Amino acid sequence: MGIDAGFDMVPRLSTGATDRHNWDTFIRIIKDMYKDDTQVEIKPNYIEFNAGEHPMLPFEGHKFLRFSSKISGSCANVEIYIDTVRRVAEVHFGSRVKYWNEIADPCGVYDWKLVHESFRSYEQRDEPEPIASIAQLITGTDPIQNIGIPLFEIAKIPGKGRGLIARLNIAKGTRILCEKPFFTVASMSPNVLEPIIAKRLRAISKDAQRQFLSLHNNYPGKHPFSGIFKTNALPCGPDSPVGGVYPTICLINHSCIPNSHNNWNDDTDHETIHANRLIKAGEEITIAYNQEGDTATRRAWLTNTFGFDCNCPACSRSASEIRVSDARRLRMKKLDDDIGNGDRMVRRPKDSLKDCHELLKLLKEEYDGCAVVLEARAYYDAFQVVITHGDQARATGFEELEDEENDDTKGTGCCEL
Repeated sequence: MGIDAGFDMVPRLSTGATDRHNWDTFIRIIKDMYKDDTQVEIKPNYIEFNAGEHPMLPFEGHKFLRFSSKISGSCANVEIYIDTVRRVAEVHFGSRVKYWNEIADPCGVYDWKLVHESFRSYEQRDEPEPIASIAQLITGTDPIQNIGIPLFEIAKIPGKGRGLIARLNIAKGTRILCEKPFFTVASMSPNVLEPIIAKRLRAISKDAQRQFLSLHNNYPGKHPFSGIFKTNALPCGPDSPVGGVYPTICLINHSCIPNSHNNWNDDTDHETIHANRLIKAGEEITIAYNQEGDTATRRAWLTNTFGFDCNCPACSRSASEIRVSDARRLRMKKLDDDIGNGDRMVRRPKDSLKDCHELLKLLKEEYDGCAVVLEARAYYDAFQVVITHGDQARATGFEELEDEENDDTKGTGCCEL
């Protein structure tokens, strides 16, 4: 006897492209989380947790019904696995994840006979695992994730030029795109940069040269190469002086409330794009070129730097809503500055934690749940405050929350080409 606990998937996943993609993203995250855990074993067709009653996660999501174990007595060490896996699953499947515990609930949703039948089905796959080509990985067609069709398509957006449109519903945390740059180069004056880029262009293929030259140039004149670079380059990491230009990622348009986030991977020299929230089929995929300042400041900077007038959802609010938004963003900037004050963190830790709490509240209000990266940073700041003052238990809680937010943005990590 003992206490059972776990979660069921209700309704169970289908074999459709969206459910298959979301499940494969979830499985990749679990693999990455436990890659160094000797109690977690990657079998040919499923992941087995060698704790408690050995709960399993199949690689084919439509077979999954339940992840559970006894959590009392000698099986108590499995409870943290159940709780962690459940929280990651909730990020990808929301209310479909039904947690249960025999202390409060008699059992899960599904009959145990049906659950055991699903476990037996894990042993053999219904379909062979496909192999992805480099072109498929770059364009977002990733059969390793069993998608079958591209996540996005390149299309002309009225008033914006080219952009990326979701071809199917893209779950929060999904890696949408992973791409190497044509080249990287440090920012410098146009007359110095022009011959350097010319040399880099000669080193790449004719097709890549044409793709680079087709990108928008907001600085036409005697330095066309450096103009294209300045208009399109993304920094290779926060505040990096080195930037990269990409064939597809540079087509992603801006929003002050973006539904995606870009991230540079130093280990593999890739830029990745991850969904900040659910992106519905037919919706444009966006990132933020700049999120700082009030509405007028942001719009002026975007016009001067990229040559367009921003009419994103944030900038298209009513006058009264913009006033509220601007006040909120100015307050967030003040809070961020105060939280970053090391002396204040040491002398007034309660005030710093209070600021972190207020900042998180304002981020959720301003970005409509799309500020997972900024929220992760706020959780990390809170973690730094409490660990500085020796509160290990609370620090661990904030660290887990930060990791949870980072999982939403990093998804499966960068692909390997």
